[in-house]
Amino acid sequence: MTTEIAPSAPAAPAGPGTPDPRRGRLGRRGQRAEVGLLSGLGHIALLVWAILVVAPLVWTILASFKSNTEIFLGSPFALPEVFNFGSYARAWSEANVGRYFLNSVLVVSLSTAGTMLFGSMAAYVLARYPFPGNRAIYYLFVSGLAFPVFLALVPLFLVVNNLGLLNTYTGLILVYIAYSLPFTVFFLAAFFKTLPQSVAEAAMIDGASHTRLFFRIMMPMARPGLVSIAIFNIIGQWNQYLLPVALMQGEGADQKWVLTQGIASISTSAGYEADWAALFAALTLSILPMIIVYAIFQRQIQSGLTSGAVK
Repeated sequence: MTTEIAPSAPAAPAGPGTPDPRRGRLGRRGQRAEVGLLSGLGHIALLVWAILVVAPLVWTILASFKSNTEIFLGSPFALPEVFNFGSYARAWSEANVGRYFLNSVLVVSLSTAGTMLFGSMAAYVLARYPFPGNRAIYYLFVSGLAFPVFLALVPLFLVVNNLGLLNTYTGLILVYIAYSLPFTVFFLAAFFKTLPQSVAEAAMIDGASHTRLFFRIMMPMARPGLVSIAIFNIIGQWNQYLLPVALMQGEGADQKWVLTQGIASISTSAGYEADWAALFAALTLSILPMIIVYAIFQRQIQSGLTSGAVK
């Protein structure tokens, strides 16, 4: 006995209101192709940007080990015949880069500490305590981001000179702090707003004062944001050139120069008898500390930026 299998009925054509699954698959494939194309273009752009940034750094480091003949007549990215560290010794001692380096470390350390202390306190109050004039003070800080430092050089010079702080580390440190406060307050105010209010309320119920609440509870909770903005301030102040040139003038000023001033002096004072290897060694000594700092704290920087982005 045989069983006959009835042929299956043909699929009914899709009506005008019925979605076609084939169109959905084609649409998803098109979207994936578009995303893949944009992703590829983004990777190419990042690769080009990385080459533009890394190539000068590699060339500078390689040139610091070469002689003047190799620098001007040899291939730019060729390895030196001999890795000679004498250029670093000449830059550190004869060109006084060692003194300029220590001056920069002193100024940047104290100015960054002052910036983080005053900036974090101002940002915390503006972010967590409503009071009349709160927004006005906040926008006054933020307006400093749009004010070019070039326009303030002459009045800044006159103010510092009238205070008797011209050609002093104190005057330069105070100006660095004022220069860095707008961005610090802008960044940390947004970060402090993301911290939970319940923790602060619990601490106040337990008897914590406002000062203790800030230093013992809120500051540790805001550590990712503090580390991020501290690194940005260190890099910005370390590379600052215009403000030291304007404020470090007078008798004996060359003994107080920071690293950027010293390197500029090396490149302009020697003329045609410049020791280019020592100059590139000085540039390398100024670049490497910032690269090392960023490499060590890059995760904290990324964490601070992403944590402050979402409330």
